[in-house]
Amino acid sequence: MQKYTVVVCDHIHEAGLKMLENDENINFIMAADEPKDKLVSEIIPQADVAITRSSTDVDANFIAHAKNMKAIVRAGVGVDNVDIPGCSKEGIIVMNVPTANTIAAVELTMTHMLSCMRMFPYSHDHLKNQRIWKREKWYGHELKGKKLGVIGFGNIGSRVAKRAKAFEMDIVAYDPYIHPSKVTDLDMTYTKNFDDILACDLITIHTPKNQETIGIIGEAEIAKMKDGVVLINCARGDLYNEDALYNGLKSGKIRFAGIDVFGKEPATDNKLLDLDNIVVSPHLGANTYESQYNIGTQAAENAIAAAKGIAYPNAMNLPIDESKIPAFVKPFLEMGQKIGFLASQMNKSQIVSIKISGQGEIGEYVDSLSTFVTVGAMSQSAGDKINYVNADFVAKEKGIEIEAESLGDSTVYKNLITAKLTTAEGTTTISATIFDDGVQRITAIDGFDIEVALKGDMILFKNSDVPGVIGSIGTTLASNNVNIADFSLARNNNKEALAVILVDDAVNDATLEQLSNLEACLSVSYAKL
Repeated sequence: MQKYTVVVCDHIHEAGLKMLENDENINFIMAADEPKDKLVSEIIPQADVAITRSSTDVDANFIAHAKNMKAIVRAGVGVDNVDIPGCSKEGIIVMNVPTANTIAAVELTMTHMLSCMRMFPYSHDHLKNQRIWKREKWYGHELKGKKLGVIGFGNIGSRVAKRAKAFEMDIVAYDPYIHPSKVTDLDMTYTKNFDDILACDLITIHTPKNQETIGIIGEAEIAKMKDGVVLINCARGDLYNEDALYNGLKSGKIRFAGIDVFGKEPATDNKLLDLDNIVVSPHLGANTYESQYNIGTQAAENAIAAAKGIAYPNAMNLPIDESKIPAFVKPFLEMGQKIGFLASQMNKSQIVSIKISGQGEIGEYVDSLSTFVTVGAMSQSAGDKINYVNADFVAKEKGIEIEAESLGDSTVYKNLITAKLTTAEGTTTISATIFDDGVQRITAIDGFDIEVALKGDMILFKNSDVPGVIGSIGTTLASNNVNIADFSLARNNNKEALAVILVDDAVNDATLEQLSNLEACLSVSYAKL
């Protein structure tokens, strides 16, 4: 009977350990209390699968010693301490446990919300520690009748909204990646206008942490908010700009904030702790006995399945077996994910369908391409929940139609892939190829034949084909200290032009708004690859 070695690097619930212990095919090593140097150098080389948490860094040194490892299970949601590209290079599948702590995170959010409205931690300290009985000092506010803005209406945000609804709050939800009926069917308000969120009495955020959401609430957004607004963040650090949050709390624009996560943790020296109108906790979103049980048992189940080669639930990557595919295929798969990601940034709305086509030899691998394009297209909205293993399932669950087709040889390029992303707002089509120099290049966008490298910060500016536009774009970017690295231009037969502008600097919303106000502008979007 073949036995597989599973090493538990960090502490998990006893129930998970029992599952590993009781499986006759598993050789279980509990190494949570071993020194990390011994763990990596002596124990990890034996492992078929490792279970880790935040205390063990899966870095280059760890991976170098993981000679026999098939998979790593990160017991929790976050994978910030796991070098996923490094694992992929060595063929190690990285999995997480994304839903085990859902209820814990939801209830912690409600705890912070109530604590902010009634100042319970402060009144508790006043009486218990200072032994002062002063009821008149602690007048709070009720949740009933207040308007709650929910940013991100996924697994956690939707459950927070349902509980807030039970408190007779009015719910306004912002999430461009879901169908509005997911909100309206619950007798809540769905909005595509972020200013509707900023007008709420309380705001809570439940999004993945990515380029689109980091700093989604900053100085400009806080300035638009009601005086006395209450802000909650039990999702990820840096979704609220901490300097802006500090200034808003100190000025009183923000009456109270409930914060569980910080940009840098441990956050023992964070200046937010100096304020007296904030309730804080040390990243306790998963800290319930129930969620720890769920995390431990699900991590053990996943580790056993991976060790036996049965399945890789919630895989974050997909190792490519280069012995079974030609060498040229892998870069095209990577490029497919990029153009899916680019299309989703150009067309930010609820996805209806994704179609991928391949021309030339790459057409034989179009089914694999469709998986990579789907992961890229959905990563903005689904975050950690989308991976190569579950992409088709998640798409089906969301009602997204996936289609793949091989179109034979291309008339111009040796190999060409095209991704067509259809959303509630329209359709975006991007074609790309890889030339002999190995550089990935876009060849067409929405019917415009254009050649541009698939990398970097990119402005896509569509305009009426009239004189003076290029100069106006250059002047606008220069006035905002944005340097142009490359400027590619294409025209169509409808007297329209498309400029794809690679820039050296990040472009803020104010600059994009100035570009959109140029007289000839038909549309403008911004993407980061």
